[in-house]
Amino acid sequence: MNYALQAELDHALMAAVEEMRLAVEQLSDTLQTERLALETADVDALNRAGASKHALMLRLEQLDSERVQLSQGAPEASRALAPVWQQILQSLRSCQQLNQRNGNLVGIRLQQVRKALAVLTGTDDVEASVYGRAGELRTSLRSQPLAEA
Repeated sequence: MNYALQAELDHALMAAVEEMRLAVEQLSDTLQTERLALETADVDALNRAGASKHALMLRLEQLDSERVQLSQGAPEASRALAPVWQQILQSLRSCQQLNQRNGNLVGIRLQQVRKALAVLTGTDDVEASVYGRAGELRTSLRSQPLAEA
C-alpha cells in the first residue's frame, strides 16, 4: 500500500475514534439530562433526552463499525489509538451505569404509579394486573356480572 493511502486510512481511523469519544461524552451528558428530567418529572425534557440518546447510540454503532473496518487497514494507527480506545470503553461503562441508574429510577416511579392506581381502583395487590381478552390491562380481579337477569 502506498504511503498516501496509508496516511489517509490512519487519519480516517483517528477521526472515527475521536468522533466516538465526542459522541460518548454527549451520551454521558444526555444521560445526566435524562436523570434530571426524571427527578423533576419534566416530560418534554425526558422525551428530548430519549430521542438524543437513541440518535447517539445509532451514531456510536455506525462509528464503531467504521472503526473496526478502518482498524484492519491501519494496524499501526490502531495500536497507537489503544489508550484512547480504552478511555472510550471506560466512558461507555460509566454510561451503562448511568443508564442503569436511570432505569432503576423509572422502575421506582412505575411502582409508585402502580401503588397509586391500586389505591384508586381499590385493589389490594399491585401485582394483580392481568390482560383481558381484548388485550386491555385489567388491574382488578373483582367479579364482573356476565349477564343480567
